[in-house]
Amino acid sequence: MKITKVKVGFVEAPLITPFKTALRTVHTIKNVAVNIYTDDGQVGVGEAAPTAVITGETIASITHAIEHVIAPVIIGMDIKEISLILDRMEQSLYKNTSAKAAVDMALYDLWAKKQRAPLYQLLGGYRHQLTTDITISVNDSEEMVRDSLHAVQRGFSILKVKVGKDARTDVDRVVAIRNAVGPNVVLRVDANQGWTPKEAVRIIGQLEDKGVNIELVEQPVHYSDLSGMHYVTNHTQTSILADESVFSPKEALTLIHMGAADLINIKLMKTGGIFQAQKLCNIAEASGIECMIGCMLETKISVSAAAHFAAANKNITMVDLDGPSLCVEDPIDGGPIFEGEKIQMTDEPGLGFLIENS
Repeated sequence: MKITKVKVGFVEAPLITPFKTALRTVHTIKNVAVNIYTDDGQVGVGEAAPTAVITGETIASITHAIEHVIAPVIIGMDIKEISLILDRMEQSLYKNTSAKAAVDMALYDLWAKKQRAPLYQLLGGYRHQLTTDITISVNDSEEMVRDSLHAVQRGFSILKVKVGKDARTDVDRVVAIRNAVGPNVVLRVDANQGWTPKEAVRIIGQLEDKGVNIELVEQPVHYSDLSGMHYVTNHTQTSILADESVFSPKEALTLIHMGAADLINIKLMKTGGIFQAQKLCNIAEASGIECMIGCMLETKISVSAAAHFAAANKNITMVDLDGPSLCVEDPIDGGPIFEGEKIQMTDEPGLGFLIENS
């Protein structure tokens, strides 16, 4: 099964409501899709999310990296040598993690199809069903309460609440949501780097004092401020989840050594795909650090790859794969089944998509 062609396209899906964080506002998902073809007629599929404020990548940079740097390196190689292929891709260019992730998941799709098995089973097969949270975008308190209640009505029992745009009112937002949804809904708070270390300690302390019962706070301070992350982690009772601070296995080692977070959020768009994500997950597990699997604004293609990775790994104890649930409609056929907060893996080979060779 040798690689004969790498084809880049695009995938687009409008969102039900605008996605708002401390970093950006998005109305429609517009991502890069990748098909990798082999000499026996198989097609592997992947996706890259251009998230310039986090990975530094754009549609143009992702397209160029795949077509002009990665593709020439991997064309002609045999899928059975997947580790060698992925290592050569990793060495072919610096960073460009979303571009690498799209190719990585397409390669794993082909590799699992070669074995005629679902990818999650080949990677470990720890579970066959996941429970995801859903994101509540940052808005005024009344709108966030309405969105939270609607999410609960849709069957979601875990809410990821975006804050960080206005430290003065963040506590009020979260308290209002807790009062509206009641004590049994799990609340996760994501500041998206929006606070200073002292603001984070003050805000989290107020939430603790008010008994809001937050499961975790994600990336409270700027990604580069590991000393600030350490300060927050060691001056609050609530678990602190590192997101933008950790892209690679090496960065995970540094963060863990510093004691700068209690948990780590793994995203394929940050790690460069499943190959590096598995290394990061193994390091975290060996260090007693549980992980979340997360996503950027992605469609079912790449979210499905993340779901396969999560289903395979015991140390992925939290799931934030709500991309398909945020879209007006699902533009992709096949793959895992997304029904409300439940993600059900199937027995279809690879990622589970049926892509025609054209």
